[in-house]
Amino acid sequence: METLVDDIEQTEAAAGTLVDSWSHENIFIRLGICIAILIVMVLLMRLVTYLFKKLEKKIALHGGELFKPVVIKKFQLIGAEQVLKIMLFLLRIIKYAIYIIIGYLTLITMFALFEQTKNIAFTLLGYIIRPLRNTGLAVIKYIPNLITIIVTYLISHYFIRLIKFFTLQIEKGKLVLPGFYPDWARPTFNILRVLIYAFTLIIVYPMLPGSESDIFKGVSVFIGILFSLGSSSIIGNLVAGIVVTYMRPFNIGDRIKIGETVGFVVEKSATVTRLRTHKNEYVTFPNATVLTSSITNYTFATKNKHDKGLILYTEVTFGYHTSCDIVEKLLLNAAERTHRVLKEPKPFVLHTRMDDFYAVYQINVYIKEFEKIPAIYSELHRNIQLVFADAGLDMTVSYYRTILPTSDDTEILENSDV
Repeated sequence: METLVDDIEQTEAAAGTLVDSWSHENIFIRLGICIAILIVMVLLMRLVTYLFKKLEKKIALHGGELFKPVVIKKFQLIGAEQVLKIMLFLLRIIKYAIYIIIGYLTLITMFALFEQTKNIAFTLLGYIIRPLRNTGLAVIKYIPNLITIIVTYLISHYFIRLIKFFTLQIEKGKLVLPGFYPDWARPTFNILRVLIYAFTLIIVYPMLPGSESDIFKGVSVFIGILFSLGSSSIIGNLVAGIVVTYMRPFNIGDRIKIGETVGFVVEKSATVTRLRTHKNEYVTFPNATVLTSSITNYTFATKNKHDKGLILYTEVTFGYHTSCDIVEKLLLNAAERTHRVLKEPKPFVLHTRMDDFYAVYQINVYIKEFEKIPAIYSELHRNIQLVFADAGLDMTVSYYRTILPTSDDTEILENSDV
C-alpha cells in the first residue's frame, strides 16, 4: 500500500514538472510573438512615415498645380499657399492618427496573448467597439428622420427653383402680371426664398440630432438674444429696403438727389443704396435714411416716351432800365446755342420775381441726356454770359445800403448847432 502511494506521489510530481515545463515554454512562445508584433508595429510605422514623407514632398513640389485659391463670388477667401499649408497640416494629423491606431491595436493584441491580461485587452477593445456600436444604432434609428429632412429640403429646393423660373420670366417681360412691375420680381423672389427656408427650418428643427438637449437649447437661446440685440438697425434697414423697392422711387443707373447729394444709383441692396457723384465719389446711404429723406429723380422724365423731357433752368437779374423783351430774346438765343438742348419743346423764359432794384428772369430748357446735366448747365451759363457781353449789357446789379446812425453819432448831432 505504501508503495502504491509513493508511486502516485511520484507520478503527480512528474506531471506537475511537465505542466510547469509546458507553461514556461508557452510563456516564452507568447513573449516571442509579442516581440514579433512589436517589430511589425515598428515596420508599419516606418512604412507610414516613408509614404507620408513622399506624399508631402510631392504636394510641396506640385502644390501650385494641384491646389487653387478658394474664391467666393470673386472674393479670394484663402490663397493657394494657405491651402497648401492646410493640406500639409491635415496630412500630419492623419499620420499621427494612424500611429495611434497602430499602437492601440498592438497593445490590445499583446494583452490578449496572456490569460492574466485578457480582461484588459477586452476592456481596451470595448472602448472602440462600444462607441461604434452606439453610433451605428443611433444612425439606424435616425434614418426615418433623415429621410423626412431630405424630402422636406428637396421639396423646398425645387419649389424655390420653380419660383425662380417665374421670376426670370417676369424680369424678361415674357410673363406679365397686372399691377406687378418687372423690377419687383427679384426682391419678391428673395423675400419668398427667405420665408420658405425659414418655414423649412421650423419643420426640420425638431428632427435634428440633439435638438432636445439642454446644450442645443441654450445655444439657440443665446443666438436668438444676440440676433435680437445686435440686429435692430439691420432689420430696420431691411424693412426700409423692401419699402423703398416697392415704392419704386429710382432704378439702377438713375440720376437722383438724396438730401443734398446728387449722383447715379450704382447699387440698391437690401440694406444700403450707393450713389456715384459726377466727381466719382461713392456715397452710401442706409435704406432707413433713404426712406426718411426726400428723393428727387432726374431720369424718369427723360426715359418716359410720353414725357417731354427734363427741364433745366437758371436765373439772371437785370435792372428795370433794361427792356425785358431784350433780356428774354438774349436768353432764348443762349439756349439755342447750347448743345443737347431740345429744339422741341422750345425753351421759354419766366419772369419769376420783381425786387426793388431788379427783375429776375428764368430760362427753361428741355433735355433728354440726364447724365450730361453738369456739362449742359456749364455750356448754358457760358452762352448766357457771351450773348449779354456781345449785346453790351452788364449783368451786374447795383445794391444800395442804408447806414443808420449809431448812439455816438446821435449824441454828436444833439450837441451840434445844426
